[in-house]
Amino acid sequence: MIDALIIGAGPAGLFAAEHLSAKGYDVVVVDRMPSPARKFLMAGRGGLNLTHSEPIETFVSRYREAENFIKPLISDFPPKYLIDWCEGLGQETFVGTSGRVFPKSMKASPLLRAWLRRLDDSGVRLLTRSTFHGFSQEGDVLISRENEAPSPMLARAVLLALGGASWPKLGSDAAWVPVLRDAGVEVVDFQPSNCGFEVSWSAFIKQRFAGHPLKRIKVTSGSHSVLGEAILSEKGLEGGAIYALSAEIRTQLNLSGTAPISIDLRPQLTHQTLREKLGRPRGKQSMSTFLRKTIGLQPLEQALIRESGPLPEAPGDLATRIKNVPVTCTATYDIDRAISSAGGVALAEVDPHLMLRKMPGVFVSGEMLDWEAPTGGYLLQACFASGLAAANGITAHLSSMSPEASGT
Repeated sequence: MIDALIIGAGPAGLFAAEHLSAKGYDVVVVDRMPSPARKFLMAGRGGLNLTHSEPIETFVSRYREAENFIKPLISDFPPKYLIDWCEGLGQETFVGTSGRVFPKSMKASPLLRAWLRRLDDSGVRLLTRSTFHGFSQEGDVLISRENEAPSPMLARAVLLALGGASWPKLGSDAAWVPVLRDAGVEVVDFQPSNCGFEVSWSAFIKQRFAGHPLKRIKVTSGSHSVLGEAILSEKGLEGGAIYALSAEIRTQLNLSGTAPISIDLRPQLTHQTLREKLGRPRGKQSMSTFLRKTIGLQPLEQALIRESGPLPEAPGDLATRIKNVPVTCTATYDIDRAISSAGGVALAEVDPHLMLRKMPGVFVSGEMLDWEAPTGGYLLQACFASGLAAANGITAHLSSMSPEASGT
């Protein structure tokens, strides 16, 4: 009988496996994909953002409604510990200008290779192309390998680390949801997070400017504002500043069916300064030339301020439009391409050790749980921290089992 069966070879599952094997437990990790940690590797394509260097109180506030749940996990495994772990695998890190932390290689693959070697050396067995089919009537995990029929795998403890619902082609397809719901576990419906939003652009905007960036802007949704960049697409808006507000925009969409946001195209200029610049004599210049020369307004930016109607003539009104360009979001992008997802196992369904209250001996970690966070290192940090918390919970559970219950 296996001591710990871990289903899902992402960061949470692999990190739990590392800690359990270091304590001498027999650990098997199964994953339905041909190779492990595929989403982790994709996250490293543009530079693997491991965590963030900001103060811990600010850090945990990024988890919004789940802050009280996540805080003790992060307290036990803070960003410094993740950095030390990464460097212990031979991957030096650095802090970027935004405070984000990256491996110097800016890639996930060297880190993953070193990690898998460590796991192999510690005796962790990794079974790929192995699919989870739920539990038998006796409570054993059912796994099928390749084209074989599902068969039970006996384990003293089970960790589900199957991910959320974004990027299903990389492994996280949320096929586990009916299994847990049938067992009476509450699972909150998945929704896209850190995603783009659809906007009904005019034909001119779509044909002329799809794929163009909006740099150094401020985006506001309700009472929340973010400085950053965005990309205008044929479908709508995406990019860092939009992703950071995805929870607020999505909430408004759920309430009203549409979500108004505003874009400040010149956040570095006050309304008064902008009005004074726009009040200068235009002479024989066209309005487009005047706006470009006076405040550096580029063609895409000019098209945006015209999208909501004719340009105001008064400098003050024009300044107001430039600093408050109205945009209406009509839907999220598909969850298949969202960076992450919101929803999952309701947090009340797990105890402080991340064991399911209704399924003793079964633990949950990572994006399966109902929390979300913006990009910036918060997603990976919470996945690693929850993997450690589950490993500690499994250790306590196994230690408490009687010889009869443990099968020894």
